[in-house]
Amino acid sequence: MSRVDAHHHVWDLGVREQSWMVGSAMDPIRRNFLVDDLAPLAAAADVTQTVLVQTVGLAAETPEFLAVAESNELVAGVVGWVDLTADDVENALAGLLNRPDGSWLKGIRHQVHDEPDVEWLNRADVRRGLATIAEAGLVYDLLTKTPHLPAAVETVRALPELTFVVDHISKPVIGGDLEPWATGLRDLAAEPNVTCKLSGLVTEASWTGWKVADLKPYADVVLEAFGPDRVMFGSDWPVCLLAATYGEVVDAAEQLTEGLTTAERADVFGETARRTYHL
Repeated sequence: MSRVDAHHHVWDLGVREQSWMVGSAMDPIRRNFLVDDLAPLAAAADVTQTVLVQTVGLAAETPEFLAVAESNELVAGVVGWVDLTADDVENALAGLLNRPDGSWLKGIRHQVHDEPDVEWLNRADVRRGLATIAEAGLVYDLLTKTPHLPAAVETVRALPELTFVVDHISKPVIGGDLEPWATGLRDLAAEPNVTCKLSGLVTEASWTGWKVADLKPYADVVLEAFGPDRVMFGSDWPVCLLAATYGEVVDAAEQLTEGLTTAERADVFGETARRTYHL
């Protein structure tokens, strides 16, 4: 089965530091990670296409990622960044899409989970920016945590014309209470313009002691709420390396979906991502 990894990153610390890498806990990934490093891992897991996702809120990164996609057969799409609140957000998107490599741009993301205002998505300037993404024919990756879910639900209801993708199942604390995360996620899943990435679970669990059984209650909520045709696998490599190898992440996803039919697993491991991101 030809698979899609719908969520990974690359970075070159010689180009810029990753501002979110704070503290010694990040030391295992405090080095350069390039597509060439991912390629053999992807091949071993039958991953033939990937989606490269932004790491910092800087406009300069997105053109760099489009160039990576243009020059590498593995990367089939890019989720980049623009300032959603800027008056010229239309021009910023047009500038990216009109580049020779602009067709690789599939979506936009912002680190909403770092915004101190949990209502950030409800701001008028943010909503205007999101509407512009829809007009451009792109999707929007929602990077949230549980406190941001109520505003996320209001936002997806207010913008039915925009396809939203929930990153990392909205980062619940694995091993904590399922609520209120589960209710918030089910509310998102009730809206037909939302899909969800089965990604980022291992780093929300105990980095040194996680087990697939720890992840299963959360994955079960996602699969039941969205259905496999709106769920897509993502590795979150190389961030996942803080807790697991690429192969271990793939193996965990396989175990978490072992109750699905062959067709349903084909959705999770490829077809949902291909449909959503127009790969």
